[in-house]
Order: sequence, then C-alpha cells, then structure tokens
Amino acid sequence: MKSFEEHIRELCALEGISGREDAVRGYLIDELKASPADMEWETDALGNLLVQVKGKHRAGCRLLFAAHMDEVGMLVTGATQEGYLRVTAVGGIDPRILFGKRVRVNGRPGVIGGKAVHHCTSEEKTAAPSLDEIRVDILASGREQALEWAPPGSPVVWDSVYTPLSGGYFKARALDDRAGCALLLELVRDIPERDFLLAFTVQEEIGLRGAKTAAFALEPDMAVVVDATTAADTVGVPSDKQVCRAGGGPVVSFMDGRTLYDRPLYELIRSLADQEGIPNQTKTLVAGGNDAGAIQSSRGGVRVAAISLPCRYLHSPACVLQEEDCRATAKLLKLLADGLCCGADGPR
Repeated sequence: MKSFEEHIRELCALEGISGREDAVRGYLIDELKASPADMEWETDALGNLLVQVKGKHRAGCRLLFAAHMDEVGMLVTGATQEGYLRVTAVGGIDPRILFGKRVRVNGRPGVIGGKAVHHCTSEEKTAAPSLDEIRVDILASGREQALEWAPPGSPVVWDSVYTPLSGGYFKARALDDRAGCALLLELVRDIPERDFLLAFTVQEEIGLRGAKTAAFALEPDMAVVVDATTAADTVGVPSDKQVCRAGGGPVVSFMDGRTLYDRPLYELIRSLADQEGIPNQTKTLVAGGNDAGAIQSSRGGVRVAAISLPCRYLHSPACVLQEEDCRATAKLLKLLADGLCCGADGPR
C-alpha cells in the first residue's frame, strides 16, 4: 500500500462534494485491494463503501470505524447573460472566504468573482457577499457557452493542492474528511489482530445521510467516527476560546451539537491514550457534529465515540493539519482496532 502522505496527497486531489463521491470511492477500493488483509466490501444505494475486515482473531463485538468521503463545495444553478455562473452551497461554506478563490467546474478552471473594491458601496465594503451574490467566472463568452461548459448541477470545487508547510504542518483542500479516510486505510496496512468494520460514508456535509444507512446495514455494537474538527488556535482567538489546538494530538469529544458520546468509551479512549503516551485533548465547545449523530440512533442504538484531527481553516481551500497529530491518531486507532472489542461485551 502507499504511504499515509501519498494517500493524503492523492485523496485531496480528487473531486468529491456531497453526492459526487465516485472518484474517492474508486480510489479507496483500489487501495483496499492492495491491502494484505482479508476483507469483503460493497457499495450501497447511496454510495457508501461498506467493508468487513477479517483479522487474525474473532472480535467480541461488531466494531465500526467510519469516515466520510465527501467535501463541501458548490453546485451550478444557472448563468447570467454575461456568462458568469450562479451557484449554491453544498455544505457549510463561509462567504467571507470566497472572493478571488480559484475553483474547478467540470475540470475547467475558474475564479470566484465580484465587484472590485472601488466599485463597492460603503456597506458592501464592510459586509461579506451572500452566496446569492457570488458568481463564478469560467471565461465563457456568454450564457449559452457557460451553460454548455457547466450545466445546472455541475460541481464546483476548490482548486488547491497539497503543500507541506513549516513545523510539520501541511495544507490541502478536503482534509475534512479525506484525512479520516487515509487514517482508516492505515488500519488495513497489515492483517489486523481482530475483525472490524469500515464505513466510508457519503453526504456527511449535508446531514449525515450516508452514515444513517451505513450503520443500519452494518449493525455495529460500537462505532468510532474519525473526522476533522475545527482547531481554534488561530489569529484573533483568545486563549480561553481555543477549544482545541493543532499539535495537541487527537481530539476525543464528550459532546457536540448532534451527539452525547458514550461516557465509558470516552473515558477508556482517553485513558488508553494517556497510558500509551499518546498526546490527546478534548474539545471544550459543544458545537458542530459528525456521522456519530446518525450512527448512534441506528436500529436499537449504537455506542459511539469520535476521534478527530484538529484542523485549522476547516471547509476552506487551505485546511491545515499537523503531521504529528496524524501519526498520534493513527496509533490510537490501531490500539482500538486491536483491542477495543476483545471482551464478550466490549468495555463498560
């Protein structure tokens, strides 16, 4: 199998907004085929990639690791007479980051355009444009050519590449949650000690839709959701508001806007990390959510935990992660895969 860095580079180069995850899924299937582990996989009606991994020993319960394949982006809704594309958001996008950004539309390069500052009114100079006011410039000669190149429903994605930064950091688009997908691939780099399940889910960014059907099909007893979460150690944020920090290790949540996590699992994971010398942190702001919110309420209920990578500038063209955080998270996930379900009922 390829290295973790290669997986990150290649996964983040793929286009895959919610509902358009085909390229990501195809890549993951190719990488699963390169694993020495014995496994079976299928794709469900929504596009989730569901994997049953066979280890050296049978597990005491059905343990699921989940990460979502989709990224935020936009869809074309129409075009102006001048040939500029109208768009709508797919997932949560902050309009303040949009102006001047490079994008790709059906593989064609474009730029998110708007008025030059000297054409703006006083009010426009101090307010971010709404998405209704955003236009994408693909250099079409007019409306007819714009819609030929990018008919309604065409995906719009950031045009941004993986770049190493100083201090062991790196930036890329779609690290939420291609980094989680890459971490799940690490779990099958070798033949695992015990059986477990993997779910590479779709449409997380627009309502956790894939996770709902994936959990129903796989019937896990416990699930660990692997995602990226907002690191708040950025400019202008006071220290008491920096709810988790890049470089502080994996983030183990006790609660977010969608889920109150299983308390014994939360305590076990943090205790295990401490015992093994793995830096870890929790998130001191109850907000947001991830696939655990849908998995937890599947069938008769699933015990859930979330382990996230602290990511600066989430949902932007330049998400930033720290290499040591990735390594620490991979180590923690491997420990859980090898032993979390070793008992008849799992941890209590």
